[in-house]
Amino acid sequence: MKRKIAKRLLSIIPVVLVVSTLVFFIIHLTPGSPADTILGEDATAEQIRALERELGLDQPIVVQWFNWIVNLARGNIGNSLYYGTAVEEVILNHVKPTVLLTVYAFVIAVVFGIAIGVFAAAFHNRLFDNILMFFASIGVSLPVSWLGLVLMLTFSLRMGWFPVTGYVGPEEDLFRSFMSLTLPAFTLGISPIARIARMTRANMLDVLKSDFIRTAKSKGAKQTSILFAHALKNAFVPTLTVMGLSLANMMGGAVVTEQIFGIPGIGRLLIFGVFNRDYPVVQGIVLYIALIYVAINLIIDIIYVLIDPRITYS
Repeated sequence: MKRKIAKRLLSIIPVVLVVSTLVFFIIHLTPGSPADTILGEDATAEQIRALERELGLDQPIVVQWFNWIVNLARGNIGNSLYYGTAVEEVILNHVKPTVLLTVYAFVIAVVFGIAIGVFAAAFHNRLFDNILMFFASIGVSLPVSWLGLVLMLTFSLRMGWFPVTGYVGPEEDLFRSFMSLTLPAFTLGISPIARIARMTRANMLDVLKSDFIRTAKSKGAKQTSILFAHALKNAFVPTLTVMGLSLANMMGGAVVTEQIFGIPGIGRLLIFGVFNRDYPVVQGIVLYIALIYVAINLIIDIIYVLIDPRITYS
C-alpha cells in the first residue's frame, strides 16, 4: 500500500506538467493582452508595450512557458497581474466559500443519493422504484444554470425562504451562512444525487442476489437490517468511486453555481481571471483543481483498503 501511495504521489508530477502546459498555451492564445485590461482604454500603445515588457509578456511564448515551468518547479506560481499579490494568497482569499459550498453540496448528494438508491433497490421494478429512477434520470440531465435560476425564482423570489444571491460567512452569522448556501448547494448537488442514487441502486440489486443475503433472510433478519447492515455495506465500495469523482467535480465545477448566486469563491475568481487576462491566477486555479482530482483518487484508494481488506494494490 505504501508503494501504491508513493507511485500516486509521483504521478502528480506529470499531471501538473501536462495540465500546466495545456492551460498556459490555451490562455495565452486567447485574444487580448493583460496590459490592455490593467491600463484601461485610455492607455497609449507605448504604455501598453512598456507594461508588457515589465510583465515579461513581450517575450516569445515558449520562453514565457519555460520561465513558468521553472518557477513552478520552485513552488512559485507567480503573482496576480490584477491584484499584484501572490497567486496563492489570492486563491486562499477565495477558497473558503467554495469549500463550504462543496462540502454542503457533497453531504446533500451522499445522504439523498444513497437513501434514494437503497429505497429504489428495495422496491425494485415497482412504481416507487420507477418514480425515483425517473427523477434521477432528470437530475442527471438538468443544466446547472437553468436549475439554479429555477430554484432562485421559486424559493427566493416567490416564496422568500432563502436570499436571492450573496454569501455570508459562518464567522459572521452561522444561520444566515447556512441559508445563503442552501440553494447553491442543492443546485450543485442535484446531478451528483442522481448519479450516486443510480449507482447505489445498481450495486444494491447485485448484492441482494447474493447467497449471504438469502441466508440472512432465512434466519429471519429484518428488512431494514438486510438493506443497511448487510447489502449497503457490501454495495458501498463501488459507489465510493462515484462519490469521490462527484466531490472532485463539485470542487472544480462550482463556476456556474457561484456566478449565478454571487458567491465569491474560486469559480467566480476563475471567470474574473479569464475576463481580465490574469494568466497566473487562471493557471493557479486549474492546477489547484487538478491536484484535487489526484488527491481525491488517492484517498479513495486508501478508503477501499480500509473498508475491504481483501483489496490489495500491487
